[in-house]
Amino acid sequence: MSNDITAESEEPPSKEWTLLPQNEYRFELDPGNVLAIQLVVGRAEVFGAELAIGRTYIFANECKAAIFTWHGCTIEMRQPSTEYVSDETPMVSYSNLHVVFEQMRIRAKNHTGDPSTAPEPPRVLIIGPEDCGKTTAAKILTNYSVRAPRVCTPVLVNVDPSEGGWTMPGTVSACVVSSPLPTQTPASPFGVTSTTAPTALSSAALLPIVYWYGHSDPKRNQPVMEKSIQNLATAVKERMSLDAITYNSGLFIDTPATFSTAVKIGTEMRYPFIEKCVEEFDVNMIVVIGHEKLNVDIQRTFGSPMSGRRITVVKVAKSGGAVDLDYTYRTRVMSHQMRNYFYGPDFKIPTWVDVAKLGGEAQTETTLSPYSAPVKFNDMKLWRIGAESMAPTSALPIGGSRIITELEPIPVDPTNGGLLNVVLALLPLPPSQHGAVKAEDDLSYEDLLTTDIAGFLLVTAVDTAKSRMTILSPNP
Repeated sequence: MSNDITAESEEPPSKEWTLLPQNEYRFELDPGNVLAIQLVVGRAEVFGAELAIGRTYIFANECKAAIFTWHGCTIEMRQPSTEYVSDETPMVSYSNLHVVFEQMRIRAKNHTGDPSTAPEPPRVLIIGPEDCGKTTAAKILTNYSVRAPRVCTPVLVNVDPSEGGWTMPGTVSACVVSSPLPTQTPASPFGVTSTTAPTALSSAALLPIVYWYGHSDPKRNQPVMEKSIQNLATAVKERMSLDAITYNSGLFIDTPATFSTAVKIGTEMRYPFIEKCVEEFDVNMIVVIGHEKLNVDIQRTFGSPMSGRRITVVKVAKSGGAVDLDYTYRTRVMSHQMRNYFYGPDFKIPTWVDVAKLGGEAQTETTLSPYSAPVKFNDMKLWRIGAESMAPTSALPIGGSRIITELEPIPVDPTNGGLLNVVLALLPLPPSQHGAVKAEDDLSYEDLLTTDIAGFLLVTAVDTAKSRMTILSPNP
């Protein structure tokens, strides 16, 4: 494996940091580095997930994170890259938000009167500019929720297709969370799922619902992105309606920076993606991170009495630990995510680490063995949603309209090429009205747009002469 990190045989010298109350130790790993951290004394947490004393926590794949303590602690680490301690953190703000959300949950749970006047649980949309800490905020608030004394299982929603969530880049997903989400690598920002982790891991219980968008930029095909958000919201509402605990726990929505970019529609500046999320997920609170103008715009659009919506808008300061990420770093993280899905983590735990003391997601053996097999062209039906490149509506002749819309599935002919090293989303055949599975020939365009995906395939070879391709799959 070319990306594997060579495990060192000699134990490097350790270094201790003593943190004062409400301080955090921040680190940024260089490519190829593996950081081992152990909590020696006190209490500490990583993005809301508490650390256990004496356990070794592994961080890799250029991870950028922080160890925070409310009451002071001593930590020991080996092989750090960039590191420093800060006493300026937004954790008090997140703690206050958590208290507010807990009060909302308790009121929603204890209501016994008219359902139409029932208090609502927190349904929180987190927005902000690029690299301001939106995913970190969603993770902290989710982890604080599941650590509460009473049972709480919120839904964490990821509508950032460039991030990948629990699976692959190019998707939107949601998952019910019942235990703290670990931090180990940016390739698994919310932990790993039951399809890519040993059953010994606590997060192996994570079973996200995933919809395929197919691009990293939400603006690449806005109608498809909005349709994906709608499908995801419908699935989330259905799941929450089946479980009173999950319904009362609420949800947190992690968004990309693109959602916070205003678009001129007519004479007004609008936020179409934010409006779509608010409408589909019935959002009742918006958290704006680190952007004063965006906060003013959102307050005017969603939080004022003139808007006609009952939405609370809260501004939270950007953490000084939020790191500006360049395009090459994001590309490397996406590569790690795709490789993780098929082969497991692409780093090795150093040999000097005592495996009996590993904490979090770290395991001695998480290598996966995907299945490679040839498939005939006739045994697989391929579609692409919308044309590969489409001229904007403004470029069409006056009165003209597109023959192919952005939402129209277009059959793909494998003999035309262009499939080598392409990731394919695998759709299960949906049930028919009578409960039986539909036949392939009976699939409608709506089925292709609204069915959640079952997994991913990677095309590793295409043999046009023999009308077959070789695919890589997690399972036979």
